[in-house]
Amino acid sequence: MILPNGATVAVADGESLTLFRNGGHEGQVSLSPLPSPELAAANAGGSHHSSAANPDDRTQAEDGHAAASAAWLNSQVLDGKISSLVVIAAPRALGELRKHYHKALTAVLAGELAKDLAGHSKADIEAALGAA
Repeated sequence: MILPNGATVAVADGESLTLFRNGGHEGQVSLSPLPSPELAAANAGGSHHSSAANPDDRTQAEDGHAAASAAWLNSQVLDGKISSLVVIAAPRALGELRKHYHKALTAVLAGELAKDLAGHSKADIEAALGAA
């Protein structure tokens, strides 16, 4: 995947949102960690619009976290703080995130990677982006 210089990389799952900024030039991935956002507890607590037919509490909490993550990313894009974004998430979490993307976020979306890399090292994430 060609990652633009300055692009924000969001690595998400049902429990965390980790952010990086690409300092490498096109064709080269060089990620620097960014502070993780504090997501609103009310948003992360569960969602009435879960992707599962009969969601258990954990599924609702994961879907709520995905919604809160998307809401935070949407606000950053709308505030002009993110101009290029790549989202990496486990397939199920990515599907839930997509439901909540604002059209402005979709416009700056440089790519998505449906892979669970939450909790992995920066080197693992760089390698996955380089191979995508």
